[in-house]
Order: sequence, then C-alpha cells, then structure tokens
Amino acid sequence: MNPLIVVVMILHLAFALGLIVFVLLHSGKGTGLSTMFGGISSSASGTTLIEKNLDRITVGLAAGWAITSLLLMVFYRPLAG
Repeated sequence: MNPLIVVVMILHLAFALGLIVFVLLHSGKGTGLSTMFGGISSSASGTTLIEKNLDRITVGLAAGWAITSLLLMVFYRPLAG
C-alpha cells in the first residue's frame, strides 16, 4: 500500500475521533460539557469565548475530515482478490 495513503488514513481517523470529541463538548440549550471547563451559560452571557473556540476547532476538524475523505475516495484503490 502506498505510504501516502496510510498517512491520509491515519489523519482521517484522527480527524474523525477529534470530531466526535469536540461535537460532544458542545453545549445544547445552555448546558453541556463546555460549561464544565469554565464557560458560562449561553443564556446568561451570549456566546462565550470557549464556545467560539469549540466552534472553530469543530469546523476545522470537519473540514479536515471532509478533505481526507475526498482524498481517500480519489486515490485509495484496494487490492482486488
């Protein structure tokens, strides 16, 4: 197997696991795991800095996952047999 494909597959897995973690950290309806790390409820203060950073990281991970998905779709050719 091409070493570049192996690297892309490892990155794809890392993006997928990171995306799962950061989606679960988001708060829903004012409560969630993000308030455990120093955030204040969204209804009290609008969007907190922690939630903005969670949004940025989540979007970055989703973009990375989508790009690696496209790369794997185009370049990965499994061995037949």
